[in-house]
Amino acid sequence: MLLMKDIVRDGHPALRKKSEEVKLPPSEEDIKTLNKMMEFIKNSQNDEIAEKYKLRSGVGLAAPQIGVNKQLIVIHFTYKEKLYSYQLVNPKVISHSVEKAYLNGGEGCLSVDEAIEGYVVRHARVTVRAFDKEGKQLKLRFKGYPAIVIQHEIDHLNGIMFYDYINKRNPFYIPDNAVEID
Repeated sequence: MLLMKDIVRDGHPALRKKSEEVKLPPSEEDIKTLNKMMEFIKNSQNDEIAEKYKLRSGVGLAAPQIGVNKQLIVIHFTYKEKLYSYQLVNPKVISHSVEKAYLNGGEGCLSVDEAIEGYVVRHARVTVRAFDKEGKQLKLRFKGYPAIVIQHEIDHLNGIMFYDYINKRNPFYIPDNAVEID
């Protein structure tokens, strides 16, 4: 079982490295990694387990966050009564909206211990091509909050941190074409 001590923190070289594509179908080792990552996210959202093991709550996790530079991510959360639960291999954003979006409370990350103020402006809608644990190709569309979560996790595979998007001169700058998401 993964614990907070297994999550690498800001400054760790794995977080700034471009991750390698995973050979398809994924190996048993890669599937085990995905399963451990999903277990961590689900445990982090369970109040009893999270308290017992001192887990910070999360909605997604990328393999570089556990020191594995492979293109593996998981997301698990409910938004507007719909469950978004995916274990994805080699995910890529293949198209996106011109319209932008940002979370009104800013973004956080399991690898970043301090709160970083400012708006992270991302695409409001994205289409992602990825593969599941069996190596089957998927084409997924996300909008609003789920789109922000998936972009955050895919960025980890490219060595990009959420705060890289915050406007340095004006952290709360909002572009004209950006919608606020609660």
